[in-house]
Amino acid sequence: MNGSTILSDEEKCEMLIDANSPVRQEAFRKARFSSQEGSLDDYIGFLSDNIGTIPNRPVKRISDDFRL
Repeated sequence: MNGSTILSDEEKCEMLIDANSPVRQEAFRKARFSSQEGSLDDYIGFLSDNIGTIPNRPVKRISDDFRL
């Protein structure tokens, strides 16, 4: 298993409806364009500003999938 969440049939249906909605398509398009407008310095600044909000606790993950 690769760690991805398995979606239910209901969730898949909701995603397809969402993807086919012209209003949602435009919202996703605008979000993608606005996210690409920033520079690398903006991105690093965003990460620096928000690093304190991330819990600093190690998570134990056991995997038997050692593929590259």
